[in-house]
Amino acid sequence: MTTYSAFAQIIVAISIGYVWIFHFDNIAKEFKQYGLNDLTRGFVGATKIALSTLLVTGIWYPSLVLIPALMMAFLMITAQYFHFKIGNSWQKHIPSLLLLILCLFIATVSLKLFN
Repeated sequence: MTTYSAFAQIIVAISIGYVWIFHFDNIAKEFKQYGLNDLTRGFVGATKIALSTLLVTGIWYPSLVLIPALMMAFLMITAQYFHFKIGNSWQKHIPSLLLLILCLFIATVSLKLFN
C-alpha cells in the first residue's frame, strides 16, 4: 500500500502544482465567481503548494504525511462546497473530488488502517 500512497502523493502534488502554476488565470476567474478576494486566493494557493511539497517530502519522511493529507482533503471539501454554491456542472466538481479521495486514501495509509 505504501507504493500506492507514494504514487497518490505525487499525483496530488503534480495536480496542484499544474493547476496553481500553469492555470492561474482560471483559478483567478473561479475565485471571483465564488466571491473570494485575492488575499484568500493567495493564501489558499500558498497553502496548497506548501502541503503538496510536504506530501512529496513525506515519501521519504512518512511522519510528515498525515496532517498535510488531511489539510489538503479539507481544502478539497471546501472546493466542493464552492462548486455547489455557485451551481457548477459535475464536470467542474470532478478534479477536486478525485483529489479529495486521493488525500483521504493517503491519510488512511498513513494511519496504517490498511495492512
